[in-house]
Amino acid sequence: MKELLKNTEEKMNKTVGVLERDYKSIRAGRANVSVLDRVTVDYYGCPTPIQQMAAVSVPEPRILMIQPWDASTLKDIEKAILTSDIGINPQNDGRVIRLSFPPLTEERRKEIVKEVRKTAEDNKVAVRNTRRDAIEKLKALKKANTITEDDVADGEKQIQNLTDKYCKEIDELAALKEKEIMEI
Repeated sequence: MKELLKNTEEKMNKTVGVLERDYKSIRAGRANVSVLDRVTVDYYGCPTPIQQMAAVSVPEPRILMIQPWDASTLKDIEKAILTSDIGINPQNDGRVIRLSFPPLTEERRKEIVKEVRKTAEDNKVAVRNTRRDAIEKLKALKKANTITEDDVADGEKQIQNLTDKYCKEIDELAALKEKEIMEI
């Protein structure tokens, strides 16, 4: 049963980790290198992350600068950014690409907050699904007579405590991200 609890906690922890990565890639009006995490460039037939092909820096709060190590890849990087879902047009001066992050409108902030809340709820559903699977495994162990009824009740209580802990953590992450978006 300890193994089941350990596996359940690992799965719930991974769910929170995925949420944190998703939140880092949400554009909040400030230049942030992590918005490029999901953008890959077709580099000699192989999808390659921009960070592996270029130096990415933030020279000003609203500007992201991409300086490729191989100048011949400049057009490919620009094309990858244009086809991505980050919604910013790259400015290519022949040596570097600049991404200018426009200030967010109040309407756009509210849309992003809705997206943040939806992502949080999706991750809470994933945590609850992990709880359901763990409880089903507990009941299967009881049916196989490998654990007692008291063990099942204790296990369900511990699994519920884990679920509450991770749902609370997800809510806290969402609240922080909402605050960050609305303050900019």
